[in-house]
Amino acid sequence: MDPALEAFRSEARAWLDENFPPSLKGQGAVMMAEGPAPEDADFKLWKQRIGDRGWGVPTWPAAYGGGGLSVAETRVLREEMARIGAWNPIGGMGVMMFGPTLLEYGTEAQKQRHIPPIAKGTLRWCQGYSEPGSGSDLASLQTKAEDKGEYFLINGSKIWTSGAQYADWCFCLTRTEPTKKHEGISFLLIDMRSPGVETRPILLISGSSPFCETFFTDVKVSKENLVGPLNGGWTVGKRLLQHERSGISGADGGRAQPTARPLREAAKRYKGVEEDGALADSDMRTRAAMLDMDQKAYALTIARVAAEAKNQNGPSAATSIMKNAYSRAATDQAEMIVEAMGLNGLGWEGDDFTAEERAAGRAYLRIKSSTIAGGSQEIQNNIIAKRILGLPDTTQNR
Repeated sequence: MDPALEAFRSEARAWLDENFPPSLKGQGAVMMAEGPAPEDADFKLWKQRIGDRGWGVPTWPAAYGGGGLSVAETRVLREEMARIGAWNPIGGMGVMMFGPTLLEYGTEAQKQRHIPPIAKGTLRWCQGYSEPGSGSDLASLQTKAEDKGEYFLINGSKIWTSGAQYADWCFCLTRTEPTKKHEGISFLLIDMRSPGVETRPILLISGSSPFCETFFTDVKVSKENLVGPLNGGWTVGKRLLQHERSGISGADGGRAQPTARPLREAAKRYKGVEEDGALADSDMRTRAAMLDMDQKAYALTIARVAAEAKNQNGPSAATSIMKNAYSRAATDQAEMIVEAMGLNGLGWEGDDFTAEERAAGRAYLRIKSSTIAGGSQEIQNNIIAKRILGLPDTTQNR
């Protein structure tokens, strides 16, 4: 037992007990699915408190508003939050994807400007990568950034830009050299309030519109918003995707490790239990046990990857393995929870269904996209084959 870690555990426990509003206990999943009510004072208070502490981004440098914690301390913090049903209200693309990338590639001025508001959850970011004709073959993108001296002039469109209708800024891949493919791409930061930016939400079957079409028409972007070298955006963009996959899978330590507990609790509530407390449905009991074993193995693999990466600077190609594994486990669990709930799991709206039931149905409809977000399973398999197994490089896809 590490005395320093135990001292930190006591500190974290005391702070959480004092600062986490009891009304929010266990509400993380529901609020992530349906969003907090705008007037929810406790949510706003909790977000402010954890942002001021830096624990929304616990491993980021304290100099930029992060917690400055080690990976081990972050794990302890996550355990203590789980103990009381607390959850991290600060997230999004700024935390999972852009922030870590900017810490690695940004100038000091860019970090001082953009990282602190991300750490406090006061600024929202969206991703300008995919285009109508450039999805898996991302390097074929055509959104153009023309050099106009003091600024770039952006023209083009993006698709599947999650949260673009709410975002303050967009990290965007643009073409700055038309005669080259990968070597002609630059990574730019675009203020979404700039003249010429238009977003059109795309309605999904889950009833929400998290994705948008985004159009740029003669949008001026200052050259101080270029991240990395001119025409060096492909390297920066690929690194961001590693951070995205790490965040999706939980390999970055920010996401609580998957557990079959929600499935077991739902199955007990809706399917019933035997006298010994076991699930009454034997088939569901068997599949829940298998899922539990898969997720425990996944958590152990995450720990092993983290241990092997101690001497590395950030995530590696192994995030592609973990991203595929996580999306499969998450999909299996979401499907089985709805199955266990029966008709209650198909609730859409109204007082006949609880918030948990409505969240489960929406999660079931949304979870399929996890096999595509951050790069499809097929793309991940290509990366695994090339970067980990060392097989011949036969594709230029990401």
